[in-house]
Amino acid sequence: MLQIGNTVVSLELLEEKFICDLEKCQGYCCVDGESGAPLEDGEKELIEKNYPRFKKYLREESCESIKKQGFTVTDRDGDLVTPLLDGEECVYTIFENDIAKCGIEKAYFEKKISFRKPISCHLYPIRLKNLYDKVDAVNYHRWSVCEAARELGCKKNVRVYEFLKDALIRKYGENWYNELNDVAQAYIADYKKIKK
Repeated sequence: MLQIGNTVVSLELLEEKFICDLEKCQGYCCVDGESGAPLEDGEKELIEKNYPRFKKYLREESCESIKKQGFTVTDRDGDLVTPLLDGEECVYTIFENDIAKCGIEKAYFEKKISFRKPISCHLYPIRLKNLYDKVDAVNYHRWSVCEAARELGCKKNVRVYEFLKDALIRKYGENWYNELNDVAQAYIADYKKIKK
């Protein structure tokens, strides 16, 4: 583990390689799970505020479900999350060429809104856990569905923390990321020597 600012970062972010391969996984992380995407403070309000501008990208059944459930729900662990449609995919999921994507993010890329999507989605396969006194554990989540992403990451030689640069900067800032990158470069150099 590495300590960067108020975070404890798993070495797997530096060691493991990863690039999402949507053609192969088809956005399965938007479709499967015990509950919706975890939300941080303020994200509920951002979703509600931007809903009129991204609603047109959603399926009719998603809009109906949002009317019934609301923009967010509390899961069985007591966490605020995005609602699921019929207990399956996130209500904000859209499908393009049979690939699950985020309707909120589509509106963002089309410059309709400035909120990209919940940070927990943007950061995946990184999962955050608050340890104590505002200290986050920044962990890599391994899921069999993402095997193609690991293969593509190895092929292109892109590590988890590099693939998620934008998301990590969004969450912790550029200075934090630069410090992580500096430490990572030194660690990787040593790691390669050990692996030999």
